[in-house]
Amino acid sequence: MANIKSAIKRVRVTKRNRDRNLAYKSKIKKTTRAALKTGSAEDIRSAVSSLDKAALKGIISKSSASRKKSKLMKLPKKV
Repeated sequence: MANIKSAIKRVRVTKRNRDRNLAYKSKIKKTTRAALKTGSAEDIRSAVSSLDKAALKGIISKSSASRKKSKLMKLPKKV
């Protein structure tokens, strides 16, 4: 365990950020899975929205979000 006051604070901040990031990533996976499963426009829209929000907050990179959105946008053509 950290002994320095600033290190103790960093541990708290890191834990809080990690929990938030895991929640966002879980939401991305859930919405993407639902969009791939159903292929409906509403599910795709919500998945794209969650990807955009995560990329904006720095949870995932912009290129990763773009790649996943591109994969989702190809879906309606296949269905």
